[in-house]
Amino acid sequence: MSWLLDPFALPFMQRALLGGVLAAVTCAVVGTWVVVRGMAFLGEALAHGMLPGVAVATLAGWPPLAGAAVSAGLMSVGVGAVARRARLSHDTAIGLLFVGMLALGVVIVSRSKSFATDVTAILFGDVLAVRGTDVVLLAGSLVALVAVCAAFHRSFVAVAFDSRTAATLGLRPRLAHLVMVLVVSAAVVTSYQALGTLLVVALLLAPASAARQWTRRLPSTMAVGAALGAVAVVAGLLLSWHAGTAGGASIAVCAVALVGVSVTARALAPR
Repeated sequence: MSWLLDPFALPFMQRALLGGVLAAVTCAVVGTWVVVRGMAFLGEALAHGMLPGVAVATLAGWPPLAGAAVSAGLMSVGVGAVARRARLSHDTAIGLLFVGMLALGVVIVSRSKSFATDVTAILFGDVLAVRGTDVVLLAGSLVALVAVCAAFHRSFVAVAFDSRTAATLGLRPRLAHLVMVLVVSAAVVTSYQALGTLLVVALLLAPASAARQWTRRLPSTMAVGAALGAVAVVAGLLLSWHAGTAGGASIAVCAVALVGVSVTARALAPR
């Protein structure tokens, strides 16, 4: 059994494990609201919407995280602006910006001679290349986002289930929705360096979805989702090491597989 866990004796695997678990816990907490609120499409669009900013920052030699933050912020604001001014549905606005930002990112990256390598690194990340500074950033992000979610818990619950009731109770549903979108954006931005802009969506959705099969209360969903996300990270890293597969993709596959296992086990469990 020890040979299976031997890879975690290596420093870079330890950083990958710690960074991946921190990203998984962050995404599980935020992802619970994404699943409950039905914001999966927005989460995916934000992940793709970061591509132009990351591409510009990478090609210019700037910190990719700064470019990701700017792009995600513009995407968040743009969705609301397009929906209001063009009289389009929220989903249509998200879809238009999703495709537009993704295409713009590819156009920008195509100016680079290392086009394929740049796109692969941005979309899929490299969890095995997580540095100590990335771990510190992920830890700080986790603390900050959990604090925000705790502070807005009552407003988030009201908005998730009944916006009219939230307005009646004076909980300012528009502000709560904006904060929720910004929280999702922050989780995606800070986690993408470990998994990439594409595969971070798996940790945002899968652990929370698997946890919802067994829990009713939102704090329980977050806790179980965080545990399942950590399991997916450990399993994915071991799969990557022993099978020679991509680290981020392996974690994503394990996370999605947990949903299938949870759904099947729930269906077979005695009522």
